[in-house]
Amino acid sequence: MLGGYRKLLAIEAPGTIDGGDVLLAGRMLYVGQSSRSNADGIAQLRALLAGRGYTVQGVPTHGCLHLKSAVTQLAGDTLLLQPAWVDRGRFNDFRVIEVDPAEPHAANVLRVGDALVMPASFPRTRQRLLDAGFQVSSVDVSELQKAEGAVTCCSLVFRSDD
Repeated sequence: MLGGYRKLLAIEAPGTIDGGDVLLAGRMLYVGQSSRSNADGIAQLRALLAGRGYTVQGVPTHGCLHLKSAVTQLAGDTLLLQPAWVDRGRFNDFRVIEVDPAEPHAANVLRVGDALVMPASFPRTRQRLLDAGFQVSSVDVSELQKAEGAVTCCSLVFRSDD
């Protein structure tokens, strides 16, 4: 289905890449080094995108399923980050808003245009985003959260050339 909208490239075994481990920020792809995305997959992605203007950087994660469980992009220059799961120093070029310590799973937020969609179960982190000037909509994803699922896992947002 996506082939009708974009040229598709493939990662070949034994390489693996999980979409939840890929964070696109400008022309940089941060790829979480996790149980679902391995060094071979990251190297293949780097090779596939060589010459296309993208840089691919592996990012070690710990204590979470995916990179986007630990960090998501709120705006071009701003990230939401859980510092217990990913090294904040990897993102020094960005303004960073940390999740509220009482809400460790709150970093997985979906950006759609200029608005943010986040789980309703993280009101403290939501308030931090509102205080920073973001428009935030909350949704109940409590059933998905039981398996560390979140709003980015359940969404495919892209612009069509049509």
